[in-house]
Amino acid sequence: MFNMQQIMKQAQMMQKKAEEMQNELKNTNIEAQAGGGVVAVTLNAKNEFVSIKIKPEAINPDNPASVDTDALETLEDLIASAMKEANQKANATSEEKVKAITGGIKLPGLF
Repeated sequence: MFNMQQIMKQAQMMQKKAEEMQNELKNTNIEAQAGGGVVAVTLNAKNEFVSIKIKPEAINPDNPASVDTDALETLEDLIASAMKEANQKANATSEEKVKAITGGIKLPGLF
């Protein structure tokens, strides 16, 4: 015979571990570089955009000192804003599709 209290306790432990894993993934950053390191993009392990860094060499490889630092930071901020908005829209779209399949029931690991 199944012990319902034991099953509920195990389910609560699994839910807690799943939440801890989600937090760990959100706090684990992964960086990728292109162009020999002149562009670096960071995502977390939940595939959420974190940041972008662009070196002046990416804009003007012949004379990186001529690249305006403020303009470069503005470009990084604009790209970061667009990436975050795209990520939010993609997550919202995925969540809608999952809700359509599950009938709105929240399943662990599916949003």
